[in-house]
Order: sequence, then structure tokens, then C-alpha cells
Amino acid sequence: MAFDKIAFRASETPEAQQTLKDLAAKYGDHEVESADVIVAIGGDGLMLQILHENIKFGLPIYGINRGSVGFLMNDLEDNDLKARLASAETGTVHPLSMKATDRDGNTHSALAINEVSLLRETRQTAKLQISVDGKIRMEELLCDGALVATPAGSTAYNLSAHGPILPIDAQLLTLTPISAFRPRRWRGALLPHKAKVRFDVLEADKRPVSAVADHTEIRHVIQVDVAEDREIGLKLLFDKGYSLDERIFNEQFVH
Repeated sequence: MAFDKIAFRASETPEAQQTLKDLAAKYGDHEVESADVIVAIGGDGLMLQILHENIKFGLPIYGINRGSVGFLMNDLEDNDLKARLASAETGTVHPLSMKATDRDGNTHSALAINEVSLLRETRQTAKLQISVDGKIRMEELLCDGALVATPAGSTAYNLSAHGPILPIDAQLLTLTPISAFRPRRWRGALLPHKAKVRFDVLEADKRPVSAVADHTEIRHVIQVDVAEDREIGLKLLFDKGYSLDERIFNEQFVH
């Protein structure tokens, strides 16, 4: 596929801004509304931001790493960018839909590319009840929190919480506890991507909990429903031979 019209987006770091200036001068810089592809210059934080902004446009996104981590980005190379775009491999990411009810009975909705996480708000541990597809699977989990992550998000907060890494096309979600206190040895679960997860916050007044969908936070929640939104498919482009699945393999076999 040819990508003739490129919309560049960059983080505010000097390195990213210089790269933006150089590439825009060479290839031109189009508005997103008329572009064939978005090239995001920065780190994974910028990529997450662009993915959210791009939901309404549905353009493929190619990342160039000028940040610190860049797991979702490609290396900066001084060669033909359009040729790299034309030969790139595609990975599709489906976000999670979160519906959270707070203690006042208000319902809040948000989308998460990486994960939906529940986090304790005070020194008191959170006490959660977890249901999957309408069946209670864990009566009581005492913890700092818990999260549901997509394959794309499995290498982010989920990995730091010792959750498993998922290939991008795994058709799975990971349910991972954060600093579980009881049951102490519970490491979480792998769920079918169609699974519907519900968290009920027990003793919510004594043990307040926040729900976070990527960067949208709802405080004092009492119930949170999480499910994959298959109606939305976001396309990430990776240099040939260096797809997201290949990076996931490398991450699991790192020495």
C-alpha cells in the first residue's frame, strides 16, 4: 500500500521536534483529515495518545522512537520512509471498553488501549470481587489493585505487575492482580478476548478504589465492567521483520 500523504505528530522533546522538522521538510506534512497514515515521533506515551486521538479517523500509525522505551515504535533510520511504510507489517489493536459506577450512582465510560486498572486510594488494601461472564470467579481479593490488559498493553503496566506477555493476535486478555495480599499466591488468569469482566468493590467506604482506563481516572468506584470493543480496530505499522509479535518474543527471551 502506498502512503503518499503523511501526517506527522511529535512529542515536545528537542530530539523529537528536530526529527519532525527534518522529515516534514523531506516528505511534507498533511492534516490528519486528508492523510493516508500518521507517523508518531516520540515514545510509547505519545503512541498511546495518538491511538486514542485516531479512533475517529482509523488511520494506520507508524511510530519512530525518539523516547525512552519505544516498545511500540520503530527505529529511527536515515533511509526512504515511504518505502518502509509500504513494506511495513500491520498489527491490529482492539481497545477495552470500561463502564464504571461510582458511589453516587453515576456511570462513566472510557476506552483503554493498554489496560483498565483498579487501584486503592488510601493506605487500606482494596477488597475486590471478580466475576467473568456473569459467574463469580473470586469471592474476595485483597490487593493494591487489579487490571485487565490487551495484548498491546500486556508489555506495559501488566508486565510490571508480573503479568504474562501476550502476542498481538492471541485473542486473549490478561487479568492480573497488583500486589495481591490474599490469596497471596494468585498470579491472575488468561481470559478469552470475548470475556466480560466485572469488579465489585467490597467495603467501598472503608477501602475506596479508583478505576483507570489508560489516562482516564474515575474515583470512588463501586462496580467496574470491562470488555473488549471489537468494533474498533487500530492498525499499527512495524518495519518488516520487526513486528510487535517479534518484539514480544524478544522480550520473553531476553537475557
